[in-house]
Amino acid sequence: MNFFLETLRVLLLSLWYNIEAFIYLFVPKRRKNIAGEVVLITGAGSGIGRLMTQEFAALGTVLVLWDINLEGMKETAQLAKECGAIKVRYYLCDCSDKNEVYRVADQVKREVGDVNILVNNAGIVTGKKFIDAPDSLIEKTMEVNTMAHFWTYKAFLPAMMANNHGHLVSIASSAGLIGVNGLADYCASKFGAVGFAESVGLEMLAIGKEGVKTTIVCPYFINTGMFDGCQTKWPTLMPILKPHDVAKKVIHAVLTDQVFLLMPKSMYLISALKNVLQWKQNSLLASYLGLTIEVDGLTNVSLHRMLQ
Repeated sequence: MNFFLETLRVLLLSLWYNIEAFIYLFVPKRRKNIAGEVVLITGAGSGIGRLMTQEFAALGTVLVLWDINLEGMKETAQLAKECGAIKVRYYLCDCSDKNEVYRVADQVKREVGDVNILVNNAGIVTGKKFIDAPDSLIEKTMEVNTMAHFWTYKAFLPAMMANNHGHLVSIASSAGLIGVNGLADYCASKFGAVGFAESVGLEMLAIGKEGVKTTIVCPYFINTGMFDGCQTKWPTLMPILKPHDVAKKVIHAVLTDQVFLLMPKSMYLISALKNVLQWKQNSLLASYLGLTIEVDGLTNVSLHRMLQ
């Protein structure tokens, strides 16, 4: 294909994609049916993981729960059954341990079957400034928030590719799009998670696996306990998000094959501005919006709990 024809193709498709996006502002996308599909959620013992489990359960799915909080998983499993899940299985799994991820993944495939929807939700935050954070906590943050995604994809993506059917969901963070003062290791881990998920999604398209979908979720701070002590400077523009609202929006994004979900909506504009403004302007905007965090005021979440 010569330069003229390829350029024309890109321009025409770009025009159509914009028209399509405009239409969807007024006509809701059709939600796909996932009844009977196997959904695996990491960090399912509490927080957003538990709420997403309940939402998926109401859609008649088979649920597989991973966490290192056994009692929390038992409670989540009971709630999922009450919400209509076909089957619920839960497994102790430290997602920061590659060998354990592979071992438990093999157990899931033997006892439940292939996973159709993988939700990487487990996450931790050290609650310390970079220079004060012990090396071990920084390493743990990267292992749980980033590297665990590599291992779960390695374990479950091959079956999705073989069937050209599946959905990869990354619960990342707005801190994976914009650096936040006081959250260096957390931002690095979430930037990594976003880049990884986006790259694999593009890889699936490039090899013709259009049936393997990707959804990358980048919320602002969520009121789950993970960021207790955080406050927002402008609550109307940048509200602390309600967990139930986030869970419902994530499920809707999955059902409509939405690739990026940023919350609140103002994050779409802020993220775009970051890429066009000068460094000093970005710093000024961050200060104005309150995109800083007093880490000393955080209620440090135990590293033995996987929350988002």
